[in-house]
This record gives sequence, structure tokens and C-alpha cells, in this order.
Amino acid sequence: MAVTIKDVAKAASVSPATVSRVIADNPRISEDTKKKVRETMKHLGYYPNFQARNLVIQKTQTIGVIMADSATLAFQNPFFPEVLRGISSRAHESQYGLYLSTGATTEEIYEEVISMTQGKRVDGIILLYSRICDKIMDYLYNSNIPFSVVGRPDVHTESISYVDNDNVGNSFEVVKYLIGLGHQRIAYVGGGLEYVVSLDRLKGYRKAIQKAGIRYDSELIVNQSINAGLEEQSVQRLMRLEQPPTAIVTHDDLIAYELISYLQDMKIDVPGNVSVLSFNNHSLSEHLKPPLSTVDISIYELGLHAAELVLEKIKDSEAPVREVTVPSRLIERGSCRSL
Repeated sequence: MAVTIKDVAKAASVSPATVSRVIADNPRISEDTKKKVRETMKHLGYYPNFQARNLVIQKTQTIGVIMADSATLAFQNPFFPEVLRGISSRAHESQYGLYLSTGATTEEIYEEVISMTQGKRVDGIILLYSRICDKIMDYLYNSNIPFSVVGRPDVHTESISYVDNDNVGNSFEVVKYLIGLGHQRIAYVGGGLEYVVSLDRLKGYRKAIQKAGIRYDSELIVNQSINAGLEEQSVQRLMRLEQPPTAIVTHDDLIAYELISYLQDMKIDVPGNVSVLSFNNHSLSEHLKPPLSTVDISIYELGLHAAELVLEKIKDSEAPVREVTVPSRLIERGSCRSL
């Protein structure tokens, strides 16, 4: 005979209503009670019929996860599997599933977001990026749909819950570190300026060289689409300047890998001829030759908090807007040297 809610309630010494609230992850139920009831459910082999329950409460128990570009391109970057690991961990605790965007273009993704929200296929949305004048974010904001953002929004900042690093501060500290090693000609290879993270890191770069009394040189700046990959011509242009850079800061480790490969093809040694420093601290970075100096931006924690923020809004539409800043740390390895 199938196990029922009443069986679970009796075994856990609580009421059937309490069991139902635990299944719904009601915030009014204490964590101790939730733990006891869930352990009882597991022991008895009770599995809630979420489809029937969701029809009653008009919830899907699903979170939509939206990437800036097609999933095919996004998953080439180790950032996305890691941030999804954090989102999945927190979603699983609340018995939520994930619905990933699959559109190949911005327009397709926009239509997909409208379809998944208007079609009631998700209870909330997580944006894994923050782009200037983004119509997807505008749509979510104006539609009062629960959502959170990985990255600082460019508008409505005080009205949108988001998680981010201190990208201005991180970039400032990275350039300050290189200046401390004696570098004056520091190039910056950043992402497209349509993304807030790229603008913030460029701002930190300029702030650091200005404070050090170094003249800003636009020839040392390369900005490109985040998912397009680094063009070899851009590296050649930098290194063929009359005064080439002695250090290069890149948008992320993936760009740094390409950069170092191009430099090797040009017979330019890292760090002998030029130092390289990046962001993200992917697992491969410590195994490069030389091992890559990089900033660990706590990608997993970005995902955890993004899921927390949207779940707060799903469970309580009046939950206060929150801004979460995840700590970062510079990891010194072998790709930088002192002059």
C-alpha cells in the first residue's frame, strides 16, 4: 500500500498540515521540523506528487536560467557549469528544478523567456549576466516576475536583487599588484562594453593607473564580445606597439589561455617578456605552463546566492530587494614576474 501524508505525519509526530507545509518549504516551519519530516519521508519511502500539488497551488517548482548567448557557446566557458552547480545545489534544497534557455540568438532567448513566463513553465528567472539596455531584464522588471541577476544591473539597481563581485575593486587591486611589480605598460583585454562587468573592470583599471600617475593609453585596451574568442590580430597589434605592454590583464582565464597560446606562437615568453593575469580561477589554470595568476571570483557562491535571491521572491513577493557581494581573492602563480 502506498505511503500517505498521514503516515508520514504519524511517524514524525506532527500534523498532516505540517507535512504539507514542509513539502512546500514553507518559511514558517522551523528547520529542525523540516529536517525531521524529510528524514521520515525518506525512511518511509514517501514521494510527494508534485504535479498534482502544483496544479492546486499554481506553482511549477522550476526556475528558468537564462544565459546571454546560446547554450552551445556558453558551455564552452567553464564559468557556466560552475555557476549552474551553485544554482542547482540551492534549488535542490528547496525541491526546485531548472529550465535552461536554449535560444541561439538574443531575440530567440527573449521570445523564450516570454514563453516560459507567460506559459507558467517557471516560477522565477535567474539571469546569468547583466547587459546594458537589456530588453529581457526590462521585460522581467516591468512584468513583476520574480527574478535575480548574476551581475550588477545597469538600471533599477535598487529594485532588483542581484549577486556580484566588487568588479571595480578587483580590477583596481589587480592593476595595483602589477604596478607594485614594476609594470607601467599594462594592457587590458576585456569583454564587450555592452556588459556591466566589462565596464566595471575597465573602470577599476583606469582608476588604478590614474592613482599611480600613469598616463592612460587607449592603444593598450582591447574590448571584444565575451563569447567570440580572442583574435590573434589583437594580440599581434598589442605586441608590435612601439612600446609594447610588459603585463596584460584579461577578462577571464579562457581569454588568457588563448592569449598565452598566441604569445607562444610569436616566440614571446610568459612571464619572461610579458606577465599575464586574469579572472575566474578555472581548475585548469593552475596546470598551465606557466601556472596562471588569476582572481578567484567564487563562481559557485555566485550561483548559490542567485538561487537564494530568486527563491526568496518566489516564496514571498514582498521579500526585500537584496544586493549580495561575493568575496574574491588574487591567486599568485607563475605567469607574473617582477621587473
